[in-house]
Amino acid sequence: MRIDILSAVPKLLEGPFSHSILQRAISKGIASVHVHDLRDFTLDKHKRIDDYAFGGGAGMVMTIEPIERCIEHLKSERDYDEVIYMSPDGELFNQKIANQMSVEYKNIIILCGHYKGIDERIREHLITREISIGDYVLTGGELAAAVVADSIIRLIPDVLNNETSALTDSFQDDLIAPPVYTRPADYKGWKVPDVLRSGDEAKIDAWRHEMSLKRTEERRPNLLRDSD
Repeated sequence: MRIDILSAVPKLLEGPFSHSILQRAISKGIASVHVHDLRDFTLDKHKRIDDYAFGGGAGMVMTIEPIERCIEHLKSERDYDEVIYMSPDGELFNQKIANQMSVEYKNIIILCGHYKGIDERIREHLITREISIGDYVLTGGELAAAVVADSIIRLIPDVLNNETSALTDSFQDDLIAPPVYTRPADYKGWKVPDVLRSGDEAKIDAWRHEMSLKRTEERRPNLLRDSD
């Protein structure tokens, strides 16, 4: 998978893709992430990519030209499955969307908003999907883009050392993951449940499912309602 991220402040994205699972996926050639500075695509001599909003009001707006030029440049080199805009009012991102993208998409563009937002004509003519990671506002879309990229890339085969790990994460099958424990089995009287030390895989699986269901009912009952 190839992910191209368009940003007004690309240095914000230097860290997330340089460590841990994402870095290993990139090093293996399983995924590639390319961050593009929108200032490289403006014809403005001062490299400005924002301007005042028509009609007045506080805040600056990202302009059409550098975004359109960058997208068209990328499209001239390859086909893209989606041009995504990270927006607070977009479709709420969840595990099902991450699963779908990891399977169906090969190349995607992610546009990070900044300032007061982007010229609406970009959304009307260039964007194919809008995604939000929650009902709150960030300074820009860079962190949100990193969240989406992380959640997709980790699902691609051979990225994780244990292929079944991603399948047992929270929100797979609309359930929260069960509690997990490691050594020591007894720490200051805080003990690991006996069933997990029994070696009986059927009982362990049944316990984990029961705990997932209980935890979901207690903490995120909406997941159970949504799956009905």
